[in-house]
Amino acid sequence: MVEYAQTLAVYNRWMNAGIYAACSMLADEQRKRDVGAFFKSIHGTLNHILLGDRIWLGRFTSRPFVFRSLDQELYSDFVELRTQRSSTDEDIKTWVDSLSDSEFAGQMSYTSVINPQPRTYPFWLAVAQLFHHQTHHRGQVTALLMQQGIDPGVTDLIALPQVQRKLP
Repeated sequence: MVEYAQTLAVYNRWMNAGIYAACSMLADEQRKRDVGAFFKSIHGTLNHILLGDRIWLGRFTSRPFVFRSLDQELYSDFVELRTQRSSTDEDIKTWVDSLSDSEFAGQMSYTSVINPQPRTYPFWLAVAQLFHHQTHHRGQVTALLMQQGIDPGVTDLIALPQVQRKLP
């Protein structure tokens, strides 16, 4: 499980770098235009992904991330958003690298922000949620980029350069 989580953390960092590079080809107005996406725009979706990552990382590290809403704009400036994204990706990777296989057999408890009720899940499932949430919303961003005529490139996990180097 640790190797799986480490692979997903590397994939997350790689994909975010690629998505942000593709998004940098758009003007700020294009990134922020309300196109009817769940979080309205590319910029709104990128902010939400970062917010979600910080919420989950705060739960895992017992350092809660304080926020107002799930559609909160953390950073209006794209350069700052990109810088903070990269920093959070490194924080995720560092945290994942600190995990042991025995932790994946445990439980994760927290209080939901949507419905303030205590919840307990298998630790492995909570870790999977962190990474699947990112993938889900990055898929939305890739669709929005394609609609703008920008191909974000290959997004498959098996295309991760570290995976490709391990192939025979």
